[in-house]
Amino acid sequence: MQRHTRLNPFFPAILLFAILSVSIARAGEEAAPVELVSATKIWDQGNHNAFTDLIRFQDRWFCSFREGEAHVFGKDGTIRLITSPDGETWESAALLSEEGVDLRDPKLSITPDGRLMLLAGGSVYRGKEFITRRPRVAFSSDGRTWGPLTPVCEQGDWLWRVTWHNGTAYGFSRAPIPQDGIEATSEEWQLTLYSGTDGIHYTPVCKPTVPGKPNETTVRFMDDDTMLALVRREGGNTHCWIGVAKPPYTDWSWHETGYRIGGPNFIILPDGSMWAGGRFHPDGPKTILARFGAQTYEPVLTLPSGGDTSYPGFVWLEGLLWMSYYSSHEGKTSIYLAKIRIK
Repeated sequence: MQRHTRLNPFFPAILLFAILSVSIARAGEEAAPVELVSATKIWDQGNHNAFTDLIRFQDRWFCSFREGEAHVFGKDGTIRLITSPDGETWESAALLSEEGVDLRDPKLSITPDGRLMLLAGGSVYRGKEFITRRPRVAFSSDGRTWGPLTPVCEQGDWLWRVTWHNGTAYGFSRAPIPQDGIEATSEEWQLTLYSGTDGIHYTPVCKPTVPGKPNETTVRFMDDDTMLALVRREGGNTHCWIGVAKPPYTDWSWHETGYRIGGPNFIILPDGSMWAGGRFHPDGPKTILARFGAQTYEPVLTLPSGGDTSYPGFVWLEGLLWMSYYSSHEGKTSIYLAKIRIK
């Protein structure tokens, strides 16, 4: 007796769907722009370890961050620098402190004369009451021994990060309106673009109109001297803004990203591609890497992270993007280092 197999009348459609699904999956794999090579905890010795930056200096890695009792408040914030010859084994290089001052958000850069420069916020509190603030800078020839912390800019300023370009440091400071006011009760905040040639003395370049309480800002430069700025906003819809300006950097055009981003930073690679990172809020805070441009911010990779997290530092070395950040997804806020391959 010959046996016949009854075919499912929907079989051709099911087969086509399966083929298309595999093809789409493979195409997605081929199109994935980045690969997370590794993500490792490199420091957790402080009670609260946060707000990182990363730099390559004298053939060594240096990572800076704040150690404190909590995310904010108190005069307990100190700046820790750790160093490594290979990115694997880390040791403390320095601990900077100032009595009565909460040092925050340490950023690293290399001056035109080859010194390592540290820029940090300096806030003064009485309990949980904000009193005043002013940024500080310090310099080192080896990353271990540091000169004094020197106040810069004006009382009320927070010069968050500077980038050196053609012998000049540029960076945006935020301050409440009025300048000597208190952010918590100020209806608006003002950005001021500063420039300086010695890292200590800064001159205002412009005060662009950016609504929505603009604050943490990173600037970088393209090959044609165009300045790009990525600006965190805490008011309005809180979406980050991207700014573009040509020399002398007094006339700005702005584009809204559509995303709320905390601790924004970005890097321009040798091939001209740009990558950004920060705190991404949908479905709970995470630290992400995004494809970046003058009018684009496209999240493409979520780092192992969660809770109290973000503030990445970036270095491009030997075909890998090295990214420092902090996170509390394993319980205690700790410092992490990721290696990312850009495809």
